[in-house]
Amino acid sequence: MANITRHVPNLPRLSRFEPFRDIEEMMNNFWMRPFLGERESAPSIRIDMTENDKSYTVYAEVPGVKKEDIHISLEGNRVSISADVKTELERKDGDKMIWHERYEGHEARSFTLDCEVDESKAQAKYADGVLQLTLPKKPGGAGAKELKIL
Repeated sequence: MANITRHVPNLPRLSRFEPFRDIEEMMNNFWMRPFLGERESAPSIRIDMTENDKSYTVYAEVPGVKKEDIHISLEGNRVSISADVKTELERKDGDKMIWHERYEGHEARSFTLDCEVDESKAQAKYADGVLQLTLPKKPGGAGAKELKIL
């Protein structure tokens, strides 16, 4: 008996189901479309921090902000960084905005250190979108204290 196969053009072909790829593709397509008009989400200020015996060094990404629009507050061992982000876009007469993804608004980030900061010796530098804070520790300001169980 001969094995006869026919090609039926209207039947769907089998394909491999890859749930993670399909979900990722769906999410990418969803966020690429404007959602309820123009959707803005505030990017957070990202930081890197190092510590030695005498001080903390903080590197904070604050791109596209003038140094006059960055505010730093030191209160004991609490550090707060805030910035006003402004988008300055030159538009010609008759131009209309068709897509807007750049963020405008206020960003803020606060964190607590183990030791108090000597505010009189603290320094801040800003270059190429990176804020560098040098925060000396107060003398005698011990970090976390370990209690002995009696």
